Amino acid sequence: MVSSTSDTVERASAAPQGGQLVRRHSLPVRLWHWLNALSVFILLMSGLMIFNAHPQLYWGQFGANPDHHWLAIFPGHLQIGSLMIPTHGIIAGVTPANGRSVAFAPWLTIPSHYDLADSRKWHFLFAWVLVVPGICFWTWGFARHHFRRDLAPSLQELSPRHLLQDIADHARLRFPTGSAALRFNILQKLAYCGVLFLLLPGAILTGLTMSPGMDAAWPWLLDLFGGRASARSIHFICAMGIALFILVHLVMVVLAGPFNEIRSMITGRYRLPREKGE
Repeated sequence: MVSSTSDTVERASAAPQGGQLVRRHSLPVRLWHWLNALSVFILLMSGLMIFNAHPQLYWGQFGANPDHHWLAIFPGHLQIGSLMIPTHGIIAGVTPANGRSVAFAPWLTIPSHYDLADSRKWHFLFAWVLVVPGICFWTWGFARHHFRRDLAPSLQELSPRHLLQDIADHARLRFPTGSAALRFNILQKLAYCGVLFLLLPGAILTGLTMSPGMDAAWPWLLDLFGGRASARSIHFICAMGIALFILVHLVMVVLAGPFNEIRSMITGRYRLPREKGE
């Protein structure tokens, strides 16, 4: 079907050109994107409040104040191993209401005041909002070959020459134009696959490992991650990896044209960028 608008293209017979309005994202992708965005933001913010209750991370079966930590956030500094990094503002701040020192500032957490019980309620609720639609999206993605067709890198794309060229293009803000803009580049494929098949599953499984009830039902989780303290560390690393992905993703959306990018994720329609000089 072709819209009455002359530059709207939905035909597969001819390669779309720069300036044309095309269908980019299917409805399941768009629905999962926004539901996932909501749940991940709430999980990250409530998770930071949970971390504030004990801002130290350990490896092994156990982790408490007397044990040797590999990461800790204290008033005025961040400690990673033996490295001490001075901090100001965002981390190792002080809550204005009660003067309590916290790892992450109140504007980054849910709730915005220190409340471990409420933050755990938010975290557990939206963990289900993340997991259940995520399983549905995974099922749809494999059944419809979305992952194999759109996200699986080819051997040519994984070649060092191709990777370096794509990195150089991104550094120079040279984004694809015309029909090439409809395909994920190798950096996008690696980033999305890393989040979908490594960071999100890692965060979910380590979150289950920290539950005594799940440990009783599935004791192999403790063996898989090397103990509850190690699971907490891996959980934190996965969460920070997801946060970094979101930050880079938002920056790239702004640089590539926020109106066009956001419209494509709301309506599914995307206007292909024109070549220079068109």
